[in-house]
Amino acid sequence: MTTKTLFQSMLVFFLCILNGNAQELLTLKDAVQIALENNYEIKIAKNKLKIDESNVTPGNTGMLPSATASITNNNSIQNLSQTRADGTVTSLDNAKNNSLTYGVSLGWTIFDGLRMFAMRDQLQELQKLGENQLKLTIITKISDVQVAYFDLVQQQQQLIALDSTLVISNQRVSLAQNRFTIGKASKLEVLNAQVDINTDKVSLLRQKERYINAKILLNQILARDITLDFKVADNFIMEQQLDFTELKSLAEQQNPQVAALIISKKVAELELKKIKSGRYPTVRLNTGYNFSDNESSLGFTTQSAARGFNYGFTAALNLFDGFAQKRNEKIANLQIDNSSILIEQQNLALNTQLATAYQTYLTNLELIQLEEKNEAIAKQNLDITLDKFRIGTITTLEFRTAQLNYVNATVRYSNAQFQAKLSEITLRELAGTITL
Repeated sequence: MTTKTLFQSMLVFFLCILNGNAQELLTLKDAVQIALENNYEIKIAKNKLKIDESNVTPGNTGMLPSATASITNNNSIQNLSQTRADGTVTSLDNAKNNSLTYGVSLGWTIFDGLRMFAMRDQLQELQKLGENQLKLTIITKISDVQVAYFDLVQQQQQLIALDSTLVISNQRVSLAQNRFTIGKASKLEVLNAQVDINTDKVSLLRQKERYINAKILLNQILARDITLDFKVADNFIMEQQLDFTELKSLAEQQNPQVAALIISKKVAELELKKIKSGRYPTVRLNTGYNFSDNESSLGFTTQSAARGFNYGFTAALNLFDGFAQKRNEKIANLQIDNSSILIEQQNLALNTQLATAYQTYLTNLELIQLEEKNEAIAKQNLDITLDKFRIGTITTLEFRTAQLNYVNATVRYSNAQFQAKLSEITLRELAGTITL
């Protein structure tokens, strides 16, 4: 049996075991959909956006009038003594006095230096900031899911490779034992074969551990039962080579971090507009309808009642506030300058990340081709070595070297594909184009 045939048989055997355990096939698209529905950070970001949306109302900006219903009831019991202008003295113990006032008042600020309009625009920008934060959270989670998913693909491939290597080592032990029985090999050859197979078993156990832990991590990201068992795709799906110029253009337009800083600058500019409104007068209309009832046990008037409509306006202008207005405007302007600096800094950092990530991406693509050739050569070498080992024309050391070379080549090829996929995910995340 050749190494290629053996590897294919082990792959079928391994997948049959997975199917026998009723494992579901979790596709990358399904994993992303589950994360978008279940992930806690996405849920929190969605709720924060709902809060921002709820704040964008005319009433929250002060554009609408305010109506108030009030009632006041005062009662007292006093010992009273009154001396009138003609010298007459009147007194009364435990005199009761009652005062009841109730009504409805309406107030409406019709001008506040355009502060209410600046506040409305600011709340709308904060809503956009919330939408951008949700987008950033979703992009980050999609990236995390893809990284965890393809890491699991890599771990699965390496597990299959080590499992197939263990089968070859079992064959080697059987051959060594048979050769020792007929006197064509020493006991040392049998012992060496047994030591190597135990080493392979240790490697396989460690790889199973990494494979299971990778499953647990992906389940955690998907916010579901971490013990839930499943299987993933058998290989990597590499997209067509990405274009750096296109990625850079998209990043400048769509990168969520840059977009958040641009929105933050607009918020700072509107804050300055709100502060400048303090230089203008505030005009407020007031009206209401009140009822008043008063009772007094002693005095010229023992009972009175009033009903009536009142109206008017108030106007106020800040003349001097200890230069607080000037100080606040200066601070707001500095905040705008800082926002501009942060945008320039983020753009530079973004371009740097894109350039370095793209160079890593190109290197990883070349490594895939190189490691693919190395794996094919190592497989061919193992086939020849295995045939020679069966007829006894090579030493066990040469056979073991060929076996390990094949395993290492397989692992490196799998890792090269994984690293290239990581670079691809990073570039699409930076460009803000990562999708299902």
